[in-house]
Amino acid sequence: MECELKDLSPTQGESNPQPPQPPQRSESAHDEGSTKDDRPLLKPEPAASVSQESLQELEKKFAAYVRHDVYGPMGRGELPLEEKVLLGIALVTLVPIRVMAAMTILVLYYAICRICTLFSSPNREEGDQEDYAHLGGWRRNVIVQCGRALSRAMLFVFGFYWISQTYRIPNSHDKSSTVQNEGKDESDEPERPGAIISNHVSYIDILYHMSSFFPSFVAKRSVAKLPLVGLISKCLGCVYVQRESRSSDFKGVSGVVTERVKEAHQHKSAPMMMLFPEGTTTNGDYLLPFKTGAFLPKAPVLPVILRYPCRRFSPAWDSISGVRHVIFLLCQFVNHLEVIQLPIYHPSEQEKDDPKLYASNLRRLMASEGNLILSDIGLPEKRIYHAALNGNNSLPSVLHQKDD
Repeated sequence: MECELKDLSPTQGESNPQPPQPPQRSESAHDEGSTKDDRPLLKPEPAASVSQESLQELEKKFAAYVRHDVYGPMGRGELPLEEKVLLGIALVTLVPIRVMAAMTILVLYYAICRICTLFSSPNREEGDQEDYAHLGGWRRNVIVQCGRALSRAMLFVFGFYWISQTYRIPNSHDKSSTVQNEGKDESDEPERPGAIISNHVSYIDILYHMSSFFPSFVAKRSVAKLPLVGLISKCLGCVYVQRESRSSDFKGVSGVVTERVKEAHQHKSAPMMMLFPEGTTTNGDYLLPFKTGAFLPKAPVLPVILRYPCRRFSPAWDSISGVRHVIFLLCQFVNHLEVIQLPIYHPSEQEKDDPKLYASNLRRLMASEGNLILSDIGLPEKRIYHAALNGNNSLPSVLHQKDD
């Protein structure tokens, strides 16, 4: 899910000395939906050799995308003998069982969604958006409850047997708590957030949020046409965006998301939006600049931080092909996920008037609470890093540029 709404340059004055500065880029480079950026992040062909010195310099410049596990960059590192043996055993024993179990869960939930949507027309919105998220009664209840349970079952199949969850309790010194309680009786029910804001590390993020909140996501329009997954995404209420276009259709999508967030904030029955404002995945140790689309509705949000501790293979989906990542993840018997859920964040009047300020302040809070490093790089730098790992020398050199 590497698409969000509006681009955001880091707030002026915001800096972090820990990660090195990336190469300078124009504002248009942030535009994930532009045609020239619609390229695969990873190439399937074998990577050309990269010298150790060049690799170290790449990792220094693009630290947010560097994998930290025994499988190395692109998952092509030289494995120790013990790891090779474990990998071979898992490939012929564990992987087939998990694949069959995962497909069974997927087909079962598809059948449930198909039955619940029989004789029902999808809700259609601006920009050819359609979904079944606004179904009522027993149909919606079955879709949500089964979706949450089967998502947790899918996580179990992938080796996430236990999930550590920490809930931060607001106190009198928390800004969010002060704003929330101002002018309200203690007996009043807390205000409902309009969106869930999370860092983005892996496709596993989606399964966790489905099992916990069952929210709506922003997805590529092609997802709606996929077998099995397409109908499930419509039952989730996904908002589809065409990444190849930044025309009036994109403005329509932005409007749909804004309305969805406002509706979720005001009505309990409306599904909440799940947004990844970084716009792409990282290795889980960094937090990229937030895009402002999630903060335009001026509604309170629920910050959630995900971490994936690992010893052998990192579940972070970065700098590795999708197929290779899924296979290695299925080969790992136990995977770990740590979740930190912060109190609902209520924007101040200044933040409501300035979405960039809202995004920047929330980003700093999440970085502090999650022990994450702030980084100023984005998707264009990720493409450069991946291209360099794949031996593509046709791109502008990034190894010998001076840091700002």
